[in-house]
Amino acid sequence: MSARPKVALIGAGMMGSLHARVLSQSDRVDFALLVEQREEVGKEIADRYDAAYSPSIDDLAGIDAVVIAAATEAHYDIAKQVLALGKPLLVEKPLAATYAQSEELVRESQARGLPLVCGFLERFNPAILTARQFVGDVVQINAMRHSPFVPRIKTGVAGDLLIHDVDLAIRFIGDTPKAIKGSFGYFNEQSVENRSEDSADATMSFEKGALATISASRISQRKIRQISVLELDRLIEIDLLRRDITIYRHVADSPAADGVGYKQQTVIELPTILQSAEPLAAQLNHFLNLLELGAGSDEVLAERTAILPAHRVVHEATVSAGNAS
Repeated sequence: MSARPKVALIGAGMMGSLHARVLSQSDRVDFALLVEQREEVGKEIADRYDAAYSPSIDDLAGIDAVVIAAATEAHYDIAKQVLALGKPLLVEKPLAATYAQSEELVRESQARGLPLVCGFLERFNPAILTARQFVGDVVQINAMRHSPFVPRIKTGVAGDLLIHDVDLAIRFIGDTPKAIKGSFGYFNEQSVENRSEDSADATMSFEKGALATISASRISQRKIRQISVLELDRLIEIDLLRRDITIYRHVADSPAADGVGYKQQTVIELPTILQSAEPLAAQLNHFLNLLELGAGSDEVLAERTAILPAHRVVHEATVSAGNAS
């Protein structure tokens, strides 16, 4: 691989355009090629960032690695083709439209000795990176990821939204769940027709007793990205949109002086967020670090191993909700 790897981006939708910008701004890569079926859109973005353009993946000769930001339903076919060409991959989440397809892609990357990264972008949120440095034994997690409806997204919220906080919960607790239950709701006409859920709640219980409750929705009137991490002696609240953390330690409570209600003594801490890099840029740097370490490194193996647990939870929640494909 060249000292400055040549990267191809597949997909120029909303996320693809963001990846294109980040690739063009990185001093560690050469954004060499943009692949997009829609010629007008693809050429416009390719020209903007001085990359070559192609309407299809016919030949990736000279390309060192690939980023896939196409629609979810296209991930599997594209990734299979790219892996067959021997190229390391960063794929937007979910890895594929079904759990079986995701498993196959992970196996394929392992068999071919190729680094594979799934775009769990919240792992690189500065607030999450900071919290991960001091969070201890977690006993419960509650997360809410709600948004207004976006008609262009054809898939349901389980794979689009829920999977992020499922992944974070698994990483904070440090284990995979032993029991999973899902409940889905369908409300928009498009969602009912496509059987793509508008809301999805998942509960998880873990071997050592920890619990996690995750809620995702696209019927909200505002965007919410919050996760509460509970230890026995403190509550850590993380706002992923504002990228801030608040820690609460309960001291005591007593009746109010006037006898109505009660008063509570709580110690509040506001940790300094130590990292400030844009998550998409931090994710790209992580991918590039894995390329430099090489396919046989422990880090590449750990990254591949960390892909499927959240996908399995989403799959089992879907089965539990009676909506398995």
